[in-house]
Amino acid sequence: MQDQRADLEWRDGDVPVSTRFDDPYFSLENGLDETRHVFLAGNGLPARFRDGFHIGELGFGTGLNFMVTLAAWRAAGVDGVLQFTSFEAYPMSVEEMARALAAFGIGDELVAVWNGRGGRFEFGDAVLEVIAGDARTTLPAWQGRADAWFLDGFSPAKNPELWDETLMQAVADHTAPQGTIATYTAAGFVRRGLDAAGFEVSRISGYGRKRHMTVGTKR
Repeated sequence: MQDQRADLEWRDGDVPVSTRFDDPYFSLENGLDETRHVFLAGNGLPARFRDGFHIGELGFGTGLNFMVTLAAWRAAGVDGVLQFTSFEAYPMSVEEMARALAAFGIGDELVAVWNGRGGRFEFGDAVLEVIAGDARTTLPAWQGRADAWFLDGFSPAKNPELWDETLMQAVADHTAPQGTIATYTAAGFVRRGLDAAGFEVSRISGYGRKRHMTVGTKR
């Protein structure tokens, strides 16, 4: 049976690092700015927000991407409800999430409802669903379609299972027409997999020490 624990250690104070994949959960420089640059700007957000806009995510991790996105949604003043579905193999405990998000000052609302397992969480102006388990199984079985994807698994060099062509095809199959993807990685095999799955892929400037990142639009 798959071990569902996140398996963390803490570096530089309160930066969580996966011991399973030897990779930090967010930028060692500035996790907030990384999320805004890679996942929001990379998907043309908040300009595309509308009632019912649906974001899909591979790798829920600390929940930081969700909280930054929710803050952007609220700042944009959109009427309606944001939909956010994330796939996570190893959910954090409540205590781990609280510690990871504490430095950013935006996590209390999520920590208050988080259960360490996943499920459906309602915030009034947003609905979060965290689907626990291996995305290679859970994503193909999902009935939804996302308008934008945050591809935020651990490094492709250390966690190649979350970036293989079959899973990228599943992402495409669950993307709305003209939907988009964004990811911090510019790894060649990831870009080729996204291209083969049906995305028009571009390499653009990355965040911080990462020279390049990848964005794409479904053909």
